[in-house]
Parts: sequence; structure tokens; C-alpha cells
Amino acid sequence: MLRSSGLLAIGLNFTLVTACGGPAPRRDAPPVSPRPAPSIAPQAPAPAMSDAAYVSTAAAIDLYEIRSSELALQRSSNAAVREFAEMMISAHKGTSSQLSLAGRRLNLLPSATLSPRYQAMLDSLQDAGNFDALYRQQQTTVHREAVALHSAYATRGTSPTLRPVAAAILPVVERHQRLLGYLP
Repeated sequence: MLRSSGLLAIGLNFTLVTACGGPAPRRDAPPVSPRPAPSIAPQAPAPAMSDAAYVSTAAAIDLYEIRSSELALQRSSNAAVREFAEMMISAHKGTSSQLSLAGRRLNLLPSATLSPRYQAMLDSLQDAGNFDALYRQQQTTVHREAVALHSAYATRGTSPTLRPVAAAILPVVERHQRLLGYLP
């Protein structure tokens, strides 16, 4: 019995010492000062994309959107997917026209062929067993890229001819991005 009450006393002393903040600091020890927070250098904004790179990338996205949506009209039997695809074709033909007109003013002609990356995506979509799911997934990815592209160019682009085009296309693409959330 004596042994267990001794352990109890040690436990109580430990509890009291730790509850009161531990042992009293030594008077001869220097005060502990908090460490300064590490300084984090602000990151410089990404360099502005060239006008040619913007036109090329935006045109590739539009062309992919149009062709993948034409494929959706052929392959999907889901009414919501088909309706979304029709909207994509119409909207991206419009944004493609705006981009082409502005690009021609700067002697920047958009390509009429898909980039290898978007061609590979279209090929995988063509062969997809679960077409609607892959179409939605690819549309989500490409619209995220498009939002980033047009947003960056609208704010940091160098061409006064192309910046308003990027700014006008951005809300269209953002709307499509929101609507993708409603597709089955």
C-alpha cells in the first residue's frame, strides 16, 4: 500500500509541475527569445506570354473544343451532353473568329490543325468506351487551361489588340467551366 501511495505522490507532483508550466526558469539563464519567422521573398509574376504563343494556344484550345464537341454530337446519346456540345461548338466558333480577326491584325494566323497534345486527347476520346465521362473530364481540363490562359493574357499580355479579346473570351470560358459541373 505504501508503494502505491508513493507512486501517487510522484504522479501528483509531476501533474502539478506540468500544470503550472513546468519547473521555474533559472534566474541566471538568458531569456529565450522567439525565433524570427523565415522571410519569404515575394515571387515575381510570371513573364508575359508572347502574342504568338497566346494566339497559338488559344486557337488550339478552340479547335479542340469544336472537334471534340462535334464528336460528342456523333457519339453521345445523353441529351445534356449533346446540348453542352452544341453550345461549345457555337461559342468556340465565335471565340475563334474573334481571335482570328485580332491575330490577323498582328500577322498572327491561328493554326487550322490540332496540336499533338490535343490530337492525342481527341484520339482517346474517339476510342473511349465511356465517352460521356471522358468527354466531361477532358472538357474540365481544357476549360481550366483556357481560363488560366485568357486570364493571364488579359492582365499581363503585351498586345493592346489581343488583351481585350482575352478579356472578352474569359467570361465565356468561365461560364462553360461552371456548366460542366451540371453534366452527368
